[in-house]
Amino acid sequence: MTIILKEDEKGAFQMSIESINFGEVLNSLRTYKKIEIAELAEGICTPEDIELFEKERKYPTMEQLAKIAEKLNVQINYLFDYTASSRFNYVITISKLINNYKRERNYQAIYEIIQKEKNNPIFRSLSQQQFLLWHEGICVFYLENNKELAIELLKKAIKLTNPKYRKLTENEVDILASMAIIEKDAQNFEEALSLFLEALNHIRELPYIKDPTLEIKILYGYSQLLTKVGEYEESLKYCKAGIKTCIGTESSYQFADLHYQAGENYIRLGQLEKGNEYMEKAINLFNIQGNDEYVLLVKKEHNKLLTECVHI
Repeated sequence: MTIILKEDEKGAFQMSIESINFGEVLNSLRTYKKIEIAELAEGICTPEDIELFEKERKYPTMEQLAKIAEKLNVQINYLFDYTASSRFNYVITISKLINNYKRERNYQAIYEIIQKEKNNPIFRSLSQQQFLLWHEGICVFYLENNKELAIELLKKAIKLTNPKYRKLTENEVDILASMAIIEKDAQNFEEALSLFLEALNHIRELPYIKDPTLEIKILYGYSQLLTKVGEYEESLKYCKAGIKTCIGTESSYQFADLHYQAGENYIRLGQLEKGNEYMEKAINLFNIQGNDEYVLLVKKEHNKLLTECVHI
């Protein structure tokens, strides 16, 4: 809802409350700034996209929204303030809620949201449908243990935006990584290795990566799986690549996990001193994060590994 001041017939201003959606705000700003559709779209999206944004038939990504705000010479918060009750903000809120539940591994909560929203006309753009379908697939696996249906839904999600399955975007690579993780958790290691490697190859072809944690997630998952199949030297290579990426992007995401994985590889290779060094770093990093549960887990697994190596 937005407060509007309108001048009446006597020249007095009356206050009224009106609902303004994102498309109306965008169109009004563009018209006010005397910017043609093609001019606004240049370097951001297609002119057809701008028309769809203004008609509320499609919604921009956060990156596109930031660029649109810059071209219109307004703060991005201005667009949010004027669309607090719009469908655009509703979609963002639901997406954030699903991502939060995913971090908590609360798949039941995610599934309930998706069942409620997947037929909602607000989620009509391909990217929004893709997001819901992707997370429905994840839920199907972890709630129903139906790997075949889960993989089918994830493949369908990718094909919604990329029917020919070529030159995957960052979001599509993320879905591919989810397929790899599901295959890993289903103990289909050969297929999981292939999918992780495919995801890495796709992400390295991208001109830039908006979210560095995606590459880190793939590197960690791949290194973890390589350790499981006994490829310790190969796993170390990807652990170190992941650690390097964390440092280069100043990301703490899975930084401790990668140190643990490297430590396990060194210990299994018989390089105990190096392995212990990485394990201690992992423990210190989890301590800094205040993650007491993982500190205890790493200590337990570290001692177990050392015991196994002594008996080999």
